[in-house]
Amino acid sequence: MGDHLPEDRSTGTSYRNGAGTTSLVAGIIAALASLVPFIGGAITIAAAVVALASGWVGLKRVDQSEASNHREAVIGIGLGLAALFVAFLVFAATNSA
Repeated sequence: MGDHLPEDRSTGTSYRNGAGTTSLVAGIIAALASLVPFIGGAITIAAAVVALASGWVGLKRVDQSEASNHREAVIGIGLGLAALFVAFLVFAATNSA
């Protein structure tokens, strides 16, 4: 988003922001898919798991000063959790006796 740090020109290394960005994108996909009844459930669960796992990796990289996109990783994790919650509610509502 707007919190990317510039490349470190002295060592020639750049930040490894891929995991945090993947978390954000997967979280958005999971959140949107959770709103689609029936077929969206499988997509939601898969994308939410990707969002949670890559968000966790992204946060570890931020803690180790290897990445600079803390906000993207946290938002991706939040969207993934919210999508799983919505998928659970939809499942519970459609499968109640």
